[in-house]
Amino acid sequence: MLGQVREFIFVMLVLVCAYEPARAADAKTWPMFRGSPDLVGTSAMEISEPLEVAWTFKTGGPVKSSAVMDGARVIVGSSDGKVYALRPDSGKKVWEYKTEDAVEGTALMLDGVVYVGSVDGTLYALDATNATLKWKYKTDGKIIGGVNWFRALGEDFTRIVFGSYDNLLHCVNSKSGKTNWTYETSNYINGTPSVANGKTIFGGCDGALHIVDLITGQETASVDAGAYIPGSPAVRGERAYVGHYGSQVLCVDTAAGTVLWRSKGGRAPFFSSPSIGEKSLVIGSRGRKLHCLALEDGKELWNFPTHGDVDGSPVICKSKVVFGAADGKLYVLDLGSGKELWSYEIGKAISASPAVANGLLVLGSEDGVVYAFKSKKSR
Repeated sequence: MLGQVREFIFVMLVLVCAYEPARAADAKTWPMFRGSPDLVGTSAMEISEPLEVAWTFKTGGPVKSSAVMDGARVIVGSSDGKVYALRPDSGKKVWEYKTEDAVEGTALMLDGVVYVGSVDGTLYALDATNATLKWKYKTDGKIIGGVNWFRALGEDFTRIVFGSYDNLLHCVNSKSGKTNWTYETSNYINGTPSVANGKTIFGGCDGALHIVDLITGQETASVDAGAYIPGSPAVRGERAYVGHYGSQVLCVDTAAGTVLWRSKGGRAPFFSSPSIGEKSLVIGSRGRKLHCLALEDGKELWNFPTHGDVDGSPVICKSKVVFGAADGKLYVLDLGSGKELWSYEIGKAISASPAVANGLLVLGSEDGVVYAFKSKKSR
């Protein structure tokens, strides 16, 4: 009997608390899609408008991949099939790595390694310094979402988590490139899985929000969203927030597996992922608007009209929000009122999301160019 009790306690420790807490994004780094494993899409960096172009870098195809960066390099993919590392101070190319198809998903920079998926269905692990291939992991479908991570206490490797069009969520050993587990859904997985509280939360074309234990790979809950989910959920505490193709934003209790609220009045699909502020969230829609909703009940606080769809995901920078749109503009708005503070005309559609850190705002455009902006004035 005593042995059974000890075994039960051990299992509960593993399943409930044996994980390394997520690293939050700070003002100097933006190492992954939305900045941190919970995908909240906030930066501690202050934006001071007006901004000016610090540098540009031309790739060989449209840039739908969102950039990531640390103090040493900016990493971004392109539809030309290449992953690029650029100097953050000048935009000068440090290295490039060629895959077999377009790179639309966002890379993960972690412990000196770049993990990035390609439409060729392969996840690549590259040395961040010189792009030496450490390993590659092949799936049976294209990878267009970003990469997340999780580390269990006592393990000497990181679990790399990402979805594929083979209908599987994959969990891979960071050292060996071998699978830890896979979780099967009934359709494509488009977005980036979020990681919080020892669980991964994600949606896809099956119209469900899945909640999966990160150590075992077993489902803890599945919530019917009502339509397919192109984007990625942001998580705060036990609440996940996500938009779907049926023109609603949902708030889900990830512990209970229940929907707490659904937004009302929407007429346009959401491909964007939300950014979570203190009391509100912001998310773009294909109704050519950026929407701000109350976290408590989903009530719309304001919306900002653009001249193109907003598929890219906004970033909250303290009291401001930045985002790009298909009208070819980069916008800075006041988070409280939705008032436009500044905009910049790039000219071609923007579907990538901004990376905001280390004094720079970096994003790509479908003109094939990566743009880096900085404030004209410093504080």
